[in-house]
Amino acid sequence: MFETMDNPVPRGRRRIQSVQTRELIVATAGELFLANGYTATSIEAIATQAGVAIQTIYNSVGNKPALLSAVLDAAVAGPHSPSTVLEFMRERVALATDVPGVVGVLADWFAEGMPRSHAVFTAISQAAAVDPAVAALRGSRAVQRLSNYRQAAAAIRQRGGLANGMSDDDAAAVIFTLGHPDSYATLVANFGWSLPRYRDWIYTSMLSALS
Repeated sequence: MFETMDNPVPRGRRRIQSVQTRELIVATAGELFLANGYTATSIEAIATQAGVAIQTIYNSVGNKPALLSAVLDAAVAGPHSPSTVLEFMRERVALATDVPGVVGVLADWFAEGMPRSHAVFTAISQAAAVDPAVAALRGSRAVQRLSNYRQAAAAIRQRGGLANGMSDDDAAAVIFTLGHPDSYATLVANFGWSLPRYRDWIYTSMLSALS
């Protein structure tokens, strides 16, 4: 039977099932990537663990690098998914009325998102050393983050920041460097900093550089 606008339920149910299947695939891929490593994890293993056909993975998410990218998206967004980071961060920044407010939003975000995502960033770095496709993914995601930080820099300028003559590009580079996953891994995972100390370091350093 053909579906029509008079019978929308089956179509809506299929859409819900499709979203749930994608979430299951991404969650399973993330578990296996972190447990066994990206290189050692096959599409077949993900399909078996998730209880889906291999073709379902390709149809729902894509190839293996696309899966890794989706795993990163899920880790970064966390409970805010399916909203993207850019979407909900724009909302948060819009509520900040001054430079310390915007910088506080950024510092809070790094302290919130890095504990969820730094292991995935580490897996990407490790895989990039041996897989050109993952190296390209790491590069494209870095460019994407830098572009997003330019928007944050523009918001800081609009509130009277960057009074030292710093350009938006240079300000974005400051945010990129302070909020880099490697900084979190070094300070928190390796040096044993507490999360509040890490958050305060980002806030103080960023406010000093961007005011």
